[in-house]
Amino acid sequence: MTSDLKGGAILRPDEQLDILLNGRQIIQDKKRFMFGIDAVLLSDFASSSIKKNDRVIDLGTGTGIIPLLLETLSPAHDFTALEIQSDSADMARRSMEANGLSDLIHIVEGDIKEVSSIFTKHSFNVVTCNPPYMNDSHGRQNESEAKNIARHEICCNLEDVIVAADYLLAPHGRFFMIHRPYRLPEIFALLAKYNLEAKVMQLVIPSKGKEPNLVMIEARKNAQPRLKIAPQFAVYGEDGEYSSEVKAVYERQKASARKITES
Repeated sequence: MTSDLKGGAILRPDEQLDILLNGRQIIQDKKRFMFGIDAVLLSDFASSSIKKNDRVIDLGTGTGIIPLLLETLSPAHDFTALEIQSDSADMARRSMEANGLSDLIHIVEGDIKEVSSIFTKHSFNVVTCNPPYMNDSHGRQNESEAKNIARHEICCNLEDVIVAADYLLAPHGRFFMIHRPYRLPEIFALLAKYNLEAKVMQLVIPSKGKEPNLVMIEARKNAQPRLKIAPQFAVYGEDGEYSSEVKAVYERQKASARKITES
């Protein structure tokens, strides 16, 4: 073990400390699920709608990537992150210590299906979630249980996530989620069932001419029906490099690092 990280946080065997473009540090385990571009895209998608006095909660936070990005991308200063896996919650907690953010981003170990026993009803303005995409009939199981939980609906399913969002959100609160397009019929049906109206949808394509493989949705509690379809977001350009859209996302992260130096 080493304990030379900022705030006395400990880095354990098989763990690595990665520096994000916004200047924050995140602890990850090479043998467990590590964050991907979907979490980065969701953070950017949600950030422009978050206000200074919003209370924000990230469901199934893993090692805390989404609150770590939103903390500098948005003006909010009250974040909570819920994670069911003890090892992941512990890494997230130590990441916050390493960044000196333990008083700003609160890591809670708990089950999405039990939010009613953990949090006060309607106590958040914003809910974000990068949930497991695969149900029982889709995807290949991985040998790692931690990766299975992150990718497959083992500990919670889509309805559990949306039920939790409905419970947690204050009137007119916003719910941001990234998921697979093939599950859109189920997503829209469940949002309607729990009084969450889809307001913005953006499809993500690997590159021009490819079928969308991700979809980002903003839904609002008790809102009037009216859906805006944002332009498709391409991850790669024709040259095989990251697209101008992705580069713009990363530039916004770099620019948000100023919040650290100015604080």
